[in-house]
Amino acid sequence: MSDPLIRQNDHYIVLEHGEKEIILSTQETLEWLMQWINKLESIPKDLEDQPTLKEKAQRLLETACELQIDSGITVQWFAIRIKPPTKTI
Repeated sequence: MSDPLIRQNDHYIVLEHGEKEIILSTQETLEWLMQWINKLESIPKDLEDQPTLKEKAQRLLETACELQIDSGITVQWFAIRIKPPTKTI
């Protein structure tokens, strides 16, 4: 079972082939994923049941960390925490 703290993030590091890594907010990462989904010739099967582009991107964000955009070429995203979570006593 994954650690629920990973869901308490608000930034992602994104990697594109041949580009420098960048840090994006959750909203920016969703928009970045939507742009990549729009460029695909065919949508991955696990996204076909999602009715909107935003829902497709949200599903990717929640369930995966890479998307194949061409044969052997992927884009990747990883949740990061900029500041440590606050501890409650």
